[in-house]
Amino acid sequence: MSLRIGIDVGGTNTDGVLMQGGEVISWAKHGTTHDVTDGIQAVLRDLLGESIAPGEIDSVMIGTTHFTNAVVQRRDLVPTAALRICLPAGEAIPPLYDWPEDMQACVGNHRFMVHGGHEFDGREISALDEPELTQVADYLIANQIESLAITGVFAPVSPDHEERATSYFLERLPELNITESHQIGRLSLLERENATALNASLAPLAKRTVAGFKRALDVLGISASLYITQNDGTLMSAEFAERYPVLTFSSGPTNSMRGAAALTGLQDGIVIDIGGTTTDVGMLVAGFPREASFAIDIGGVRTNFRMPDLVSIGLGGGSIVRDGGLRLGPDSVGYEIREKALVFGGDTLVATDIAVAGGWADVGDPSLVASVDEAIVKRGRRTIHEMISRCIDTIRTSSAAVPIVLVGGGSILVHDELAGASDIHRPDHYLVANAIGAAIAQVSGEVDQVFSLEGTTRQQVLLAAENEARAKAVLAGAREDTIEVVEIEEIPLPYLPSSAIRIRVKTVGSLD
Repeated sequence: MSLRIGIDVGGTNTDGVLMQGGEVISWAKHGTTHDVTDGIQAVLRDLLGESIAPGEIDSVMIGTTHFTNAVVQRRDLVPTAALRICLPAGEAIPPLYDWPEDMQACVGNHRFMVHGGHEFDGREISALDEPELTQVADYLIANQIESLAITGVFAPVSPDHEERATSYFLERLPELNITESHQIGRLSLLERENATALNASLAPLAKRTVAGFKRALDVLGISASLYITQNDGTLMSAEFAERYPVLTFSSGPTNSMRGAAALTGLQDGIVIDIGGTTTDVGMLVAGFPREASFAIDIGGVRTNFRMPDLVSIGLGGGSIVRDGGLRLGPDSVGYEIREKALVFGGDTLVATDIAVAGGWADVGDPSLVASVDEAIVKRGRRTIHEMISRCIDTIRTSSAAVPIVLVGGGSILVHDELAGASDIHRPDHYLVANAIGAAIAQVSGEVDQVFSLEGTTRQQVLLAAENEARAKAVLAGAREDTIEVVEIEEIPLPYLPSSAIRIRVKTVGSLD
């Protein structure tokens, strides 16, 4: 049976597991390094040990917060032009109009609107205007812009104008990084455009990061296939991740939820993933994270690609304790916890120190927190549970008690019973549930499109959407005989002519 390695690179720790089928052979945890490849190499060395040869590994799956952090921290983003194919319609609101000022400053104010685009049923709004594209290309050359985001009206229905524009630009600028919106987001124009521009601005970083992951494998002689985890709990090839880094946003919490489902056998419930910096709380539905049904804010930018429905707070094992235990976080010592926390000989009181001083966690040297005031410990414990209980109330959809799974190294902070929990699970290997989720990830395909029912039937368009979703899963690397439909959503659109209906189909299959 094949050997898989799953790795999750978090803000504080880099976790890894070596798995054969559903069995964990070994696991490792190291502090995340400034150059993430160093932390990955350290984990890989521990996983292989003395008994596993590098050639025995069949595949490596990596989840990373690298790209999310780049957007949130406004770093490593490149100047990006946003081209909207829409005229004479769709010009009331300019591209990227709602971006925070500091984000706009990172990518520059390079915005264009040209003639073209389609109606919901695929009819052209107007013909694509090549002279207008020439003017845009001249501007890109003159201003040395290296990334371009192309967004057409109703491009998910008909991507023809986006694809033709891409071909034109690549003839003029072969090295230009281009992202087409129909490959990224769903139907709504502005949020899809935002997601497309974010992706384009991350393109050079994505190439460097994936190259770093490959180097980490090469150094140890691992020639296995490399995959990157997506934010819906499935995989994409390393080459696909280079082109679409935004699809990794929130993949860390998603990996933890998938890992929690695998470790407990639960298909429905709440997963609480507590790391060194943040706590992420989400709902499991049929073994996968419940997807958000609304626009998701990434670093102040509204997007509409698939994302897990999460409640995230700044609470983790490295969260700094203030006001005598009444306030924890959101600031954290992060991957420096081994130098700064009291239990490790540091001088900063963090949440882990509270847990050790209270006697419900055994980390570091307990004697180093023996002098922490008992009142601070009690207030800190109460604050931790109040913060997590509020997250549970926010994420659940009814007042009924539900099973809760605690995972992540920071879950040692939870000591008491949690309100709203029917029972609490802390499974074996809960410390590396995120890496397990990466190792067991499947491959997905998704279609989100508006269909006209004129001259056809509902069953026919459903079948067409399902077949397209299956084809996308195969293209992404799924074995055809394992693909199954896990989600179908139909939304009638009575405000549009032609008996329009919006259909979303998601399929998943095992890695080929």
